[in-house]
Amino acid sequence: MAETRRRLRSSTVVLGGMGVLATALSACGSDPDRRCVDRNSYDYLNGYRVVADKNCKSSGSTGSTGAIGKGRKSGTVDADWYYDAEVDRGYADHGTFSRSEAVDRGGFGCSGSGSGGG
Repeated sequence: MAETRRRLRSSTVVLGGMGVLATALSACGSDPDRRCVDRNSYDYLNGYRVVADKNCKSSGSTGSTGAIGKGRKSGTVDADWYYDAEVDRGYADHGTFSRSEAVDRGGFGCSGSGSGGG
């Protein structure tokens, strides 16, 4: 009887450990939250103005220019991905333009030894 209880406890610990390991691995492999923002629109109180994703290139933080949306003066935006930001009322703040920095400060159990190709 005591041996059965001991096995049950051991299997519970193993299963719990596997769950923690799975969480750590998935956190490291996932992309950080990102928003496409206009780099030239920074406001001290609000941050960067969020623009349509189509204005940002889909891979990495290499910036591109796109048309400004309706209700704005015609021109272009200096659009780029802004990672791990707090978003409020169409503005993003307290983030980073560096994807690798966002990954490094992000997931549980992640190491800082990833590639810097970002």
